[in-house]
Amino acid sequence: MRVLITGNMGYVGPVVARHLRQRFPDAHLVGYDLGWFGHCLTTTGQLPETVLDEQRFGDVRDITKADLEGFDVVVHLAAVSNDPMGQRFETVTDEINHQASVTVARAAAEAGVKNFVFASSCSVYGFAEDGRPRTEDDEVTPLTAYARSKIATERSLRGLDNSGMVISCLRFATACGMAPRLRLDLVLNDFVAGALANHEVSVLSDGTPWRPLIHVRDMARAIEWAATRTAENGGSFLTVNVGAERWNYQVRELAEAVGRAMPEAKVSIATSAPPDKRSYRVDFALYSQLAPDHQPAETLDGTIAELRDDLAAQGFSDKNYRKSPAIRLVTLEKLIDTGALNEKLEVQQVAA
Repeated sequence: MRVLITGNMGYVGPVVARHLRQRFPDAHLVGYDLGWFGHCLTTTGQLPETVLDEQRFGDVRDITKADLEGFDVVVHLAAVSNDPMGQRFETVTDEINHQASVTVARAAAEAGVKNFVFASSCSVYGFAEDGRPRTEDDEVTPLTAYARSKIATERSLRGLDNSGMVISCLRFATACGMAPRLRLDLVLNDFVAGALANHEVSVLSDGTPWRPLIHVRDMARAIEWAATRTAENGGSFLTVNVGAERWNYQVRELAEAVGRAMPEAKVSIATSAPPDKRSYRVDFALYSQLAPDHQPAETLDGTIAELRDDLAAQGFSDKNYRKSPAIRLVTLEKLIDTGALNEKLEVQQVAA
């Protein structure tokens, strides 16, 4: 099996590559990434890309059919990956997350790729006012450029002439957990970092919004399933929520769980603040039905403990971590300031 992973040098990609190598030792694994975040390492181990057979460097906006010929699977992770970046680079978010994703999928189909896995997001549900868990058949209300780009891609992929290619749009819950290129601009990871560095877990909203989470290792398990599923299991085109019912939490519950694991940290919740409009519970019954052997295995308490222990072992103590490379928007802004990228996030020169 030959697998191409786009965006493999981000937060999720290294975990996916390691998982696929473990599950398929003889697979030919190739990464494709522009390298924006290659230096944002949070590991004392070997470079994550050593599990690959090949690392290619390039912009997904430039991928052609020729780049994908000979591959059985394309795992498409490459994206402008969160709401702050989407707000700062709204036009580019559509170009990369939506338009380029469709171009890559079309090229994959033309090249004879068997399985195309698209990393979508539960953020497409936006604000679910009645609190009822959302299913794949419910109306979506994306509130941000990032969420709009994900649902736009899903809709375009549904109408694609896929030439028999099996397409899986995985609506992932909010990612969390330790990884070789950890992001601290994600809610649970941020709470643990704050508890370690500042002895405080600070919730800037009133803490009531619902947010389903998923560990990056469980994301990798889902990607393995999607990369190998047949049309008989879910159809040639599938959109599915990926996560588990037990991982539907209110933000304040996440903060309190971190406080229990790290009692030296004060938990502060801005109870008088207006609620975050991004609030949704998600129904994961379809994923449970289709992928019974690839269900999430991680726990909230275990995830918090691993983040705490691994960061502490690495000597993490950056009180100003929200201005560090672990915040992806900070990294992009620095690359623009140094002239390495332009405002369209295109490579201009090698950074000094």
